[in-house]
Amino acid sequence: MAALYGLRFDCGRICLDLVATAAGAPAAVERLTGPGPLAAWLTGAGVVPPGAALDAVDARWVARFRALREVLGRIVRAELRGRAAACDLVLLNAAAGAAPPPAVQAVRGPDGALAGALAGPPDCAGLLAVVARDAVALLTDPVVRGQLRQCAGEGCGLVYLDTSRGRRRRWCSSEVCGNRARVARHRQRAGRAGRPDPPVRTVF
Repeated sequence: MAALYGLRFDCGRICLDLVATAAGAPAAVERLTGPGPLAAWLTGAGVVPPGAALDAVDARWVARFRALREVLGRIVRAELRGRAAACDLVLLNAAAGAAPPPAVQAVRGPDGALAGALAGPPDCAGLLAVVARDAVALLTDPVVRGQLRQCAGEGCGLVYLDTSRGRRRRWCSSEVCGNRARVARHRQRAGRAGRPDPPVRTVF
């Protein structure tokens, strides 16, 4: 279902995966277009366990998650450059403390294995708090915050955690922006190789 809506979950944190729903190359694209994509994102990002009842997700939920996403986007990009605005941190902290996140219980599945399940249908404020608290944990951990990177891909504003060896990762995804950059370099080299040599000028 997530692939159907073009959702990605490779940024390294739940909060960054939410920001990614309106970022990416070649240009920013809105992926939370309605309740269906939001429900798919909540499950795919691990905000709720698989199979959680999300029947209450509606247009108001979508608007509230988009609003939090906007705040998160401003904060993480500001932290990359220096410091996030105090007013945005107030909004983030308010979302983190507005409601308790839904409790996940261990339940026995039909195959006998334990799996996570919610005790009841979650509310929007509680799920927003899950994402906001993830952002607070990221921002207040100097080591993790130091791994924040913005993709070097042309037209891509996606922010991710660089956990690679040597911290040399340049792309949000080697398969997406990394591959696009490699193709562009190959075409550029091929174009130069195909140019005819300039005519030789004879000086008398």
